[in-house]
Amino acid sequence: MPVQFALPDLGENIESGDVIRILVDVGDSLAEDQTVIELETDKAVIEVPSSVDGTITEILVQQGDTIAVGQPILEVEAGEAPAVEEASPAAEPAPVPQESATAPVVEEAPNTPYSATAPIGAAPVIEEAPPTPTSTDGPVPAAPSTRRLAREIGVDIAQVQGTGPSGRISIDDVKAYSKKLHAARVAAPAAAAPLPDFSQWGAVERQPMTKVREITADRLAQAWATIPQVTQFDKADITSLEKWRAEYGKKAEAAGGKLTPTAILIKVLGIALKVFPQFNASIDIAQREVVYKRYFHIGIAVDTPHGLLVPVVRDVDQKNIIELAVELSELAQKTRERKIGPADMQGGSMTISNVGTMGGTSFTPIVNPPEVAILGVARSQIEPTYIDGQLQPRTHLPLSLSYDHRLIDGADGARFLRWICTALEDPFIALLEG
Repeated sequence: MPVQFALPDLGENIESGDVIRILVDVGDSLAEDQTVIELETDKAVIEVPSSVDGTITEILVQQGDTIAVGQPILEVEAGEAPAVEEASPAAEPAPVPQESATAPVVEEAPNTPYSATAPIGAAPVIEEAPPTPTSTDGPVPAAPSTRRLAREIGVDIAQVQGTGPSGRISIDDVKAYSKKLHAARVAAPAAAAPLPDFSQWGAVERQPMTKVREITADRLAQAWATIPQVTQFDKADITSLEKWRAEYGKKAEAAGGKLTPTAILIKVLGIALKVFPQFNASIDIAQREVVYKRYFHIGIAVDTPHGLLVPVVRDVDQKNIIELAVELSELAQKTRERKIGPADMQGGSMTISNVGTMGGTSFTPIVNPPEVAILGVARSQIEPTYIDGQLQPRTHLPLSLSYDHRLIDGADGARFLRWICTALEDPFIALLEG
C-alpha cells in the first residue's frame, strides 16, 4: 500500500526550506534513514533522511520548491513492515529562528525584543499607548519645564494623560508617552518606499535573494530597529603576543589547527564573560528580566560564498587555546562547505566578527540578538608608540565592541573592552582574574 513521506520536524522554530537537491528517483529502492533531499533552511543545508522503506512511486516536490514541515515529499510503495514516522502537522508559521549575524547573526533566536526564548521574527511586545484625554479644551495642566521638554522631543502635550492631581502632567508622563510612541513605531515600521524604474537609466538585471541573504536582511533590520546599540573602540598592543604566536604556532599546526588571533580571542573573551557577567546575558523585555547564562559559548562570524554564517564554539572555558584552535579550523571548514546544521549556530553567549584578513581600521558590528554584545576585530598594524620616552614600533590590534545600551552602560563597555586589551597585552591578567 502506498504511503507518503512528509517533511519531518527539523528543529526548533524551523518551519520550511528550499529544496536544492533531490537525491532519489522514481523506481529507486528506498531504505530507512537514506537521505532523500537536501534542504536549505536558516542558513544551513540539511540532509533530510527517509523514515520509510520501499520503492519510490512518485516524487512530489521539485528542485527550487519551498516546502513546509508536514508537506509530502515522496510516495512510496512500502515493504512488509515499513517504519513510518508521523510527520509533524503543519502548524501556524512560527517566527524564523535567529542566528546571526553580526551579525549578525545571528542563533536561537534570541533575538527579539528580547526574550531569551523568543525568535527574532517575533513581534515586539509593547504596552498599549496611554489613553487620549477626553477633552483638550482649556489650558493643559503642566509646568513650563514639562511643556518645554514636550516641545523638544516632539510630543503633543495635549495628547499626554497626566497622572498628577487633577490630571496634572509631569515630566515622567511626557517621557512615558514618548517611549510608548517609539515602541509603536518599532512594532509597525513604515513600508519601504517603492523603487524607481532603474531601466530608464540603463540595463539592469534582477536576481532573487538567496535564503541566507533574505534571512540576514530581515534579522539585521530587526536588530537595528529594536536594540539601542553603542559601539566602543580601543586598541590592544599585541607585539609580545605576536612573538608568542609565532613561537608556539607549530604546536597548534601539529595538533591540526592554526594559532590565529581569533583562536586566542575566543579564550580571552570566554574569561572576560566570567569577569563581566552582564555581557553573558539576554534581556527578556516581556518579563522585565535579565537572563544570566552560566555557559560560555562563542559565536564566530564566518565569511562563505553563501553569505555570513555564525557557528558556535561551545564551552570555551573548559578548553585550552590549542584545542580551540583545532576546533575553530574544523568548524570554519564545515561552515564553508555547508555541513553544519541549525543547532551548530544556536546558543551563543557573544559573537566575534574578525575582518582583519580583509583590511580596514575599524567598523561597527551589529549585535546578534538575543546576545547583548559583539566584538569586532580589524587588521593589526605596526604603529610608532612612545614608551619610556622613546618612539618604538609596536603592533596594535583595533577592536570594536557594540553592545545593547538597555543593559550595558558606557562605563561597563569601556571597562570590558579595556580588560580584553590588557589580557591580550599581558595574558597573566586573564589567568589572575579569570
